[in-house]
Amino acid sequence: MGVDHPALVVDDVRGLTAGEVARRAAAGETNAATTRTSRTTGEIIRANVFTRINAIYGVLFVIILSTGYLIDALFGGLIIVNSAVGIVQELRAKRTLERLAIVGQAKPTVRRDGRSVEIPPEEVVLGDVIELGTGDKIVVDGPALSTDALEIDESLLTGESDPVVKQPGDPVLSGSFVVAGSGAYRADKVGKEAYAAKLAAEASKFTLVKSELRTGIDKILKVITYLLIPAGALTVYNQLAGDQALPDALRGMVAALVPMVPEGLVLMTSVALAVGVIRLGKRQCLVQELPAIEGLARVDVVCADKTGTLTENAMRLAEVRELAPGVAAGPALAALAAADPRPNASLQAIGEAYGDDPGWRVSTTMPFSSARKWSGASFGGHGHWVLGAPDVLLPAGEQRAEAERIGARGLRVLLLGRAERVVDAADGPGRIEPIALVLLEQKVREDAKDTLDYFAHQDVKVKVISGDNAVSVGAVAASLDLPGAEHPVDARDLPEDQESLASTLEDRAVFGRVSPAQKRAMVGALQARGHTVAMTGDGVNDVLALKDADIGVAMGAGSPATRAVAQIVLLDNKFATLPHVVAEGRRVIGNIERVSNLFLVKTVYSVLLALMVGVAGVPFPFLPRHVSIAAWFTIGIPAFVLSLAPNNERARSGFVGRVLRMAIPAGVVIAVATFVSYLLVYQGTAATDLDKTQAGTTALITLMTIALWVLGIVARPYALWKVGLITGMTIVTALLFLVPLTQRFFELDPSVASYTLSAFACAAVGIVLVEAAWWLGRRFRT
Repeated sequence: MGVDHPALVVDDVRGLTAGEVARRAAAGETNAATTRTSRTTGEIIRANVFTRINAIYGVLFVIILSTGYLIDALFGGLIIVNSAVGIVQELRAKRTLERLAIVGQAKPTVRRDGRSVEIPPEEVVLGDVIELGTGDKIVVDGPALSTDALEIDESLLTGESDPVVKQPGDPVLSGSFVVAGSGAYRADKVGKEAYAAKLAAEASKFTLVKSELRTGIDKILKVITYLLIPAGALTVYNQLAGDQALPDALRGMVAALVPMVPEGLVLMTSVALAVGVIRLGKRQCLVQELPAIEGLARVDVVCADKTGTLTENAMRLAEVRELAPGVAAGPALAALAAADPRPNASLQAIGEAYGDDPGWRVSTTMPFSSARKWSGASFGGHGHWVLGAPDVLLPAGEQRAEAERIGARGLRVLLLGRAERVVDAADGPGRIEPIALVLLEQKVREDAKDTLDYFAHQDVKVKVISGDNAVSVGAVAASLDLPGAEHPVDARDLPEDQESLASTLEDRAVFGRVSPAQKRAMVGALQARGHTVAMTGDGVNDVLALKDADIGVAMGAGSPATRAVAQIVLLDNKFATLPHVVAEGRRVIGNIERVSNLFLVKTVYSVLLALMVGVAGVPFPFLPRHVSIAAWFTIGIPAFVLSLAPNNERARSGFVGRVLRMAIPAGVVIAVATFVSYLLVYQGTAATDLDKTQAGTTALITLMTIALWVLGIVARPYALWKVGLITGMTIVTALLFLVPLTQRFFELDPSVASYTLSAFACAAVGIVLVEAAWWLGRRFRT
């Protein structure tokens, strides 16, 4: 697939024919790369079935089957449930992502049989002639065939921030994007041979990007693994070395080992993230990186562009104020609109108002770029014309002040000027003669104010960062009651050092005349102050800032380059979708922290109880069926419900510390209270089977009573449905001990009143200690 391929003799104007495309596709010379953003169905099934936890449970399940006590093998159902839930949710998330990815896919324009057609990037074949315009993402490699002031940003590949001007014959690399101008190039390297595909093969395989949540859970699981080894070894020795019958010893051993494993922790994390992807997908929100959901939960600053975010992309020409008597602005404006093959929103509005092309011959053009803030064209005998920001093209004076006053009303103001030199002259177009002020109306989005109000209520600061005139941007923001909008800042006056820039950003909310490099610097300065920054944008000038932000959010109608680098794409192009996105991130991460508490409390008390029983040399108090019902009704079912519940609290760093401050004290209290309750009624070696059942029942009452109280703590603050959940679990637990059928099925005997009273007494002491630990933990956090 190199450049010496004999089939690369292509008509640059007509492009490939349908026959040539078919032959090359049949030969495999397409842009179908092997890298992907999601796992295959087979990989998802294997990843959810062949897990370390399933392996542990599988071995213990076989041991119980060997004893003949099939009821004690109930925990084996967790293997099926864990695997099935994980597979179903991840497959649903996969389908959602793939469906939305097709909708949001950037489609390059190729020339085939003399026509320009849009095709999916994977259908590009070797030798295709691909057209380029501002904002286009370059999908394959090849030489430039024609250029018209073509400027390409290769910073995502090379780190060089300045755009590169391309001439015919210059190489064009996939992964870069067009910031100005237009042109065409030929696809000489496609698929795995393309530059970006080679990078992707090394850096973009399906992985879960490192995150505090994942790192924290991995750290917790590693510590648990170390604790399981001595606790498990002591349990095995204690149960098998005693005078118990082998089946009873094996049942006690399994009952001790099963609850040590936090079987639902990883599952609930995966399910919560997958459900988050599905819910966001229903709002036409494409999550391109799964850990972005975690980042959303931590966002405390949103940097938003004005155009396309607070205002709609479409504009309307409101007025043209002529500044030079006797010089008509209309023909020049119409000629400029006609000269640009891919006009921006401003030129589109001018073109709609001046529909008749005067027919001026274009000799050279200078396309608009966010860095220059102007565009222009030279028309031979009709002169050299520029259109752009008055505060960039005009010196200080009355006309510039007039433009500022008009901009303060929220209008976009452009200057039409006549230059003394060709617009692409190396030293610039020279002195500009002002001809007219062009006034464009921008419609504020109907939902913009509600969106800003939501962020203010959630203590998320919004910074409006725009390339437009600062006064005009401030007027739009003020109309939406954004705090600080009355003091807009011209970014050309911003300090360059990061610390001073960060201080200004902390104090002010609206910034105009911001260059692409400054947007990137502003994101970095906010991050240096410890903020988690989300950046929204739709234009090519937002790409670098989107890439550097903690969460990059692109509009679906934005440039292909912005959609390519963003972690989240709002396919409905609504800024109002963002609050739902942030809320979903908070729900997912907040609930994962809640359920982590439950599972880790169980692991802590299981390990400690096994150690205490082993050191004391007494039989383990529970059967596997006992630990199964304890896990179901104090952890499993409540955790599943809580993982899907609403949660608007902003996520904070320190996940591991917060979880352990709850799990360790609560787990220690439950283990000690349960062990004391057991010893108070245990009859020693003279105990009959009935005595052992009554002692185990007493210990189980203590354990489940405190565990239900811990569930109540984790569920705070209460809502009606949470009260219903806790009440329901409490009633079901009580029925297990009171109904004769369940007593026989689960081998429970609470018939001795003194034993039951001692169980509740131990539980009461444990509840007081757990409550005290929770309150101390809250004071420590604050």
